[in-house]
Amino acid sequence: MIASPSSAALVRSRRTIITTLGVTQIMAWGSSYYLPAVIAPAVAADTDWPLAWVVGGLSLGLLTAGVISPRVGFSIERHGGRMVAAFSAVCIGLGQIGLAVAPTLPAYIGAWLVIGLGMGAGLYDAAFGILGRLYGNRARSAITTLTLFGGFASTICWPISAFLLGDIGWRGTCLAYAAVQLCFALPLYLVILPRGTPQPNAKPDANTAATPSLHVGTNLKIMVLLAATLTLAAVISSTLSVHLLTILQRSGMTLAAAVGLGALVGPTQVAARAIEMVIARFHHPIWTKFASVTFVAIGVSALWVGMPVVPVALAFYGAGIGLESIARGTLPLALFGSNGYAQLMGRLAMPSLIAQAAAPSLGALLLARFGAYGTLATLSGLAVLNVALALGLGWQLLRRRRFEVPPQ
Repeated sequence: MIASPSSAALVRSRRTIITTLGVTQIMAWGSSYYLPAVIAPAVAADTDWPLAWVVGGLSLGLLTAGVISPRVGFSIERHGGRMVAAFSAVCIGLGQIGLAVAPTLPAYIGAWLVIGLGMGAGLYDAAFGILGRLYGNRARSAITTLTLFGGFASTICWPISAFLLGDIGWRGTCLAYAAVQLCFALPLYLVILPRGTPQPNAKPDANTAATPSLHVGTNLKIMVLLAATLTLAAVISSTLSVHLLTILQRSGMTLAAAVGLGALVGPTQVAARAIEMVIARFHHPIWTKFASVTFVAIGVSALWVGMPVVPVALAFYGAGIGLESIARGTLPLALFGSNGYAQLMGRLAMPSLIAQAAAPSLGALLLARFGAYGTLATLSGLAVLNVALALGLGWQLLRRRRFEVPPQ
């Protein structure tokens, strides 16, 4: 008779996997999505390439990530997440080497396309899919914990990038991040993540309320509303992540004041996620989504109308986008169950990543044409629309069943 592993060993295994994914998420975000914010001016100054194209490499990378995300989800669902995560580390690492040695702008852009493959296979949506594949309907707490790690990505990696930039230049910085991906993240994925194991039984314990599965084919309205609200949230956060400091400065602040106030967004994201992690077992993820879109709408609208207490507005906005990351992973799991979850996340990621790729450029056009006031007015309108979409989603769910708290 084969002895089953002890519950303590299972807990340690789960904690080890979540910690591994959390640490590698920090480095994956820091060496891809958050990298241009630090090195782009130095790249443009060193090469005489247009800054718009230097920053635009990230947009093309996000576009690539969006295009491949359905295939990534299918691969995780079919084979497990170990080799998909390893593929992500290889692509980001090779892409960073490509950036470091790029002699021309086309080569630089090509390197970002390779990084985009890694982003599609390794950032939040893919990581959520891996956790869903491993833990089934009980992945909610794991997803929430993972976003808590991810919230520190810019806080940790921006100072590291700035230090490396001053010490070894932007090309050396890219090589350092390549080494992290190929010599640290890749071995961790291969050693810690399990091989393609069968998906766990999604059936919860008898004492825990089950979440009925909502099949996509018969709930098209729910699927469309879910995709729309996730995509709109991505547009707002992507636009402000790039242009927030510019908007604050055009509203009359100095650069130092804008940077100081903008720094509030990160800690409030983490604080909101930490609170959600504590209280998640008491409510359905739809309430996390409601809180997210409402906080973002309050924060952006307060900035638009010229609310004198800007830190409060930014705190609301930061809390909202912090909760959005959790809702993005936990709400589809609660609505549709764990069967096919990774593939569903890949499909949902496609429109939001493509929208994220376009949002910074559209935000720049808004700033050029309508200024900070007009840009905030537009984003405020989109945020209010997202509240309406979330309410519509909640109404569709209310018509079909009670909001039951899914297993953790």
